[in-house]
Amino acid sequence: MKNLYRRNFVKQLFTGVAGTVLLSSYKPSDIDLPIELLDKNDDSEAFWENIKAQFKFAPNLRYFNNGSLGSCPIAVQKATNEFRATLDAFPSKYMWGGWYKEKEEVRQKVADLFSVSNEEIALTHNTTEGMNLIARSFNLKEGDEIILIDHEHKSSVIPFTVWQEERGVKLVRPVIPILPETVEDIVKVYEDAITPRTKIISMCHAVNTNGMMLPVKEVSEMAHKKGILVAVDGAQAAGMFDIDLKDLGCDFYTVSAHKWLFAPKGIAMFYAKKESQHHLKPLIVANGHTDKSIRRLENYNTRNLPELLGFGSAVDFINSIGKEKVSKRSYELKHYFRNKVKDNPKFKLKTPAHDDLSCAIQTLEVIGKNVRDVKNKLTDDYGVDTRPMSSYGLNGVRISFAIFITKKDIDYLVDALETIAG
Repeated sequence: MKNLYRRNFVKQLFTGVAGTVLLSSYKPSDIDLPIELLDKNDDSEAFWENIKAQFKFAPNLRYFNNGSLGSCPIAVQKATNEFRATLDAFPSKYMWGGWYKEKEEVRQKVADLFSVSNEEIALTHNTTEGMNLIARSFNLKEGDEIILIDHEHKSSVIPFTVWQEERGVKLVRPVIPILPETVEDIVKVYEDAITPRTKIISMCHAVNTNGMMLPVKEVSEMAHKKGILVAVDGAQAAGMFDIDLKDLGCDFYTVSAHKWLFAPKGIAMFYAKKESQHHLKPLIVANGHTDKSIRRLENYNTRNLPELLGFGSAVDFINSIGKEKVSKRSYELKHYFRNKVKDNPKFKLKTPAHDDLSCAIQTLEVIGKNVRDVKNKLTDDYGVDTRPMSSYGLNGVRISFAIFITKKDIDYLVDALETIAG
């Protein structure tokens, strides 16, 4: 039966040109958010079943891999395609100036989502670009130090390695516990790593490997008292739960919008606190390079504007639900999953339990099973996509609970994991 399922799943998954999922069967009524979804007081599971209907995945696929790459809701796909058609109908008009007002409206929407000024938001390409922008901007001296914990994403570490370490700047890599018990446990790791030569702390908001959340606010408060700047990789956090960047207090925050913000691929936001913007230098310079505003960081001349404007549509989608409601749902799914697996002796959760230390990404080990075998069985036999994590002794599948995941999906996942566990 499983082999038959596998054959059918793979056949359906790769039907069409180059594996493209065809949307022709989707009715217009499925694309537009029904009015009842605007009732932010509705906490029923039916509400979230309706949210799930706004996304279109390959047949029989249950997608628990949003931490790798998110999906655009149908409404965002439709809006982006319409922007693309408009651009192609009059390219020179819309590429250079025709959409200036619309671009600024997107900037304002993003700024509002994160409770900051529109003059603190640049619209870039991805988190990696943001980390490169930060790492390359500083003229640090030989012997100066930058702190990055051992769990930092490679796209955060490599830019500092190339632009700073190769000049004699020291990268300090303290080890952080996999399962810290308190926020103070993590803050202490950073505080103990600081020396008089420390200039920058670069940290992720949510760890890529096991979904552990790091205390950006507490670290920023501690670091600023010592004159140290704080840069944050927010790729795995922004959109998952409500974030007030003013309250967090960090200097820089870079986000790929194609994960938890459900925006088109290749678009991002880069936040720089007004007081810290003078440190930054553009990665690319072109006509208009004398602009003193944060827009100088996104001066690419020609770029993919339909995706940028599609980002605005993605923010509209989140706002139609409510960012506080999205945040609440993220924690609800986390708790539902953990409660279903916590008493099974064949499972071991590799993500901290406390809500201050994790949210909608959880990493689970099936005791006695290699994580790659578990991941492959989930995909081949059950149509469940997860991310295997073998580093740091995790040996667990990283499971992402985006808002298109329902409790029925989690029930299905846990049943599959129990069968695999034997």
